[in-house]
Amino acid sequence: MIRVLGCHGSIAARCHTTSFLLHDDILIDAGTGVGELRLDELARIDHILLSHSHLDHILSVPLLADSVIRLRQGAGGLSELRPIQVHALPETLAALQAHVLNGVIWPDFSRLPSVAHPILTLHPFQVGDELRFPARGGQAERVVQVLPAAHTVPGVGFGVETPQGLWVYSGDTGPNPALWQALSGQTIAQLVIETAFGNDEAHLADISGHLSPLSLARELRQLDGQVSVFITHPKPGEVPAVLSQIRALDSQHRIEPLREGQRFGAPVADD
Repeated sequence: MIRVLGCHGSIAARCHTTSFLLHDDILIDAGTGVGELRLDELARIDHILLSHSHLDHILSVPLLADSVIRLRQGAGGLSELRPIQVHALPETLAALQAHVLNGVIWPDFSRLPSVAHPILTLHPFQVGDELRFPARGGQAERVVQVLPAAHTVPGVGFGVETPQGLWVYSGDTGPNPALWQALSGQTIAQLVIETAFGNDEAHLADISGHLSPLSLARELRQLDGQVSVFITHPKPGEVPAVLSQIRALDSQHRIEPLREGQRFGAPVADD
């Protein structure tokens, strides 16, 4: 099951930045939506998958680390601390360490509470990798594809394998031919794709590596068949205008706004 914790490009009351929870132990991005989880839910997170290094997608990483250290220790104390594994492109991990976990913005929790037993461990991946996470709580092994994105910093999207097909999250991206090539021949259950700006600000979308309704329409023409499409990442005050422009598209796909609290599917079951 995938739960939407945040799906906006900025913050306001009841509007949180991007984060999804896969079952109860894997975060896909770590925006302000992570704050919707109770402390006991935060303590169950074992993995964080980051699409890129921008603040609205990573800012809960250091705060989460600080919140759960004591709760993730076993009976043996610090020696049994279960670290949270952060998975991202090497460039994203380097940015996280250099600009956030640097002792100036926040303590370096990849070395704390001790070098031998940190609360965060960093794990690089590359576009095209297939990440596998073990079965847990009666759920089958979780398989996540690392998909290409086209943004102003190195970035990725993710595809979670479910019985109905692939749940796809585009990450922050502008026009992205490589994504459609990677998805070619695969069954897509749902596509979560960003549209950060309205058509009146299409020039801003172009220079900042985002989509507008006009460029979204061009992207969706590259999808085979009919796909359920969910729009993420508009700014809180711009949601009605962006959605109105998207609904005016002549599209063969069913297009809906993504909503916080929405839930999707389940990972592929064991044979």
